Amino acid sequence: MFDRIREKLFEIQEREGVFIFYACESGSRAWGFPSVNSDCDVRFLYARERDFYLAIDVEDKRDVVEVPISDELDISGWDLRKALRLLRKSNPPLLEWLSSPIVYLQDDEMVARFRSLVPISYSPTACMYHYLHMARGNYREYLKGDEVAVKKYFYVLRPLLAIKWIEERSEVVPMEFGVMVDALLPDSNLRAEILNLIERKKQGDELKREPKIAVISEFIENEIQRLQTLSIPRRDEKPLMKTLNDTFREMIEKSSTHIPHLNSAHN
Repeated sequence: MFDRIREKLFEIQEREGVFIFYACESGSRAWGFPSVNSDCDVRFLYARERDFYLAIDVEDKRDVVEVPISDELDISGWDLRKALRLLRKSNPPLLEWLSSPIVYLQDDEMVARFRSLVPISYSPTACMYHYLHMARGNYREYLKGDEVAVKKYFYVLRPLLAIKWIEERSEVVPMEFGVMVDALLPDSNLRAEILNLIERKKQGDELKREPKIAVISEFIENEIQRLQTLSIPRRDEKPLMKTLNDTFREMIEKSSTHIPHLNSAHN
């Protein structure tokens, strides 16, 4: 599957006339508990040639590439300009992609340049609000009532643990769910039940509707209640726009040497 995904990414490069400088797994496989029938959720970052951006209608151009979902593959990517604008806002999904344990493609120099912006872009405040919104929304939608879709526990547990991670460490949240469980939850019934749920999912258990798991539900409800009155410290500093623009220009020049049709024109 790894080789097949790389082939698909190379096809996208050729068809779209772009350079994919980073591609990773972003779903349950990257979280650390895929089931036997889990899709591959592939996300990538790409750049186009300079003249694409030097246009008066650049704002009207598409800044994403999406491939129809098929054959257990869900593949989509963001343009460099879009990615840098989202990085400036400390976009949590983008930050998580950069720490994915499964990387399909990577240009070391460009990724290192992009990652160098993370320390000056990262905002614990923005990330905490994102995860809090996610936890509350998923809790309301999936975990009310005496019976719940237990698979959805992960959709609430992960953002809640992400908030605890930020509270305790002020660091970018890791992609791997198990890393947070190990670091944040001491040996307890809660930890044991979560690990059991992970194992069930890995073994292919459908994890459909069943009675609530008391210790997990209690933890979630207590955390949701605690966060209702949580005072999230403000941090509104943003990286200098000049730094982002300089990086943008450097990465476009670098990527131009890799774009398929440009190389053909030069040969």
